[in-house]
Amino acid sequence: MDQIVAIRKPVGPTSHDVIDDIRHITGQRTVGHAGTLDPLASGVLVVGIGRDATRKLAEMVKKEKEYEAEISFGRESTTDDVEGEKREISNKKPSLSEIEETIRKFIGAIEQTPPIYSSVKLKGHPAHRLARRGEKVILKPRSVEIKKIKILSYNYPCLKIRVVTGPGVYIRALARDIGRALGVGAYLSGLMRTRVGDFTFNSALTVDQLRKSLMNDRIK
Repeated sequence: MDQIVAIRKPVGPTSHDVIDDIRHITGQRTVGHAGTLDPLASGVLVVGIGRDATRKLAEMVKKEKEYEAEISFGRESTTDDVEGEKREISNKKPSLSEIEETIRKFIGAIEQTPPIYSSVKLKGHPAHRLARRGEKVILKPRSVEIKKIKILSYNYPCLKIRVVTGPGVYIRALARDIGRALGVGAYLSGLMRTRVGDFTFNSALTVDQLRKSLMNDRIK
């Protein structure tokens, strides 16, 4: 059984938890995913089942991705999302026109510094492990591409946007940097990945749906 499937990851489990579930229901040990989703994020997780499928995941990681994100203004977070410790930055309420003008600066090729609580390797270890051990983590900015940002709604302190990106973009870092550019601070308070390449949220399966589909195939 070799196939690539799009799974709808819910909020809560890690991407690795989803992989473990799929290993259990398929009986396959060789299962991987293209592009981690944090536990607090939901949406499309592209999964390769079997050796040939997992080899193709490196190409899937490079595909265009689309997200719906909620950004909360006024505070920053140590993890750049709701999980971290928050500190007040400003109670200034940016206007919609200020936000629109600021967001335009983040479209195109930009330099982005990944969150310190991320899987980026430093000294051979994921940065988040070093940060959780209390070590000082300094990550270098890297070139990434943000293709589109569309404002969906704004009701202070919450801004909802749709973002289309190239590979390697951290939406947590985007939220943080938009807040800093506005001078008010911000963190990512919600995230759904709605598309990876041609795999969309509407075409993705839950783990339970995948289990039932496999059971039906076995009955046939």
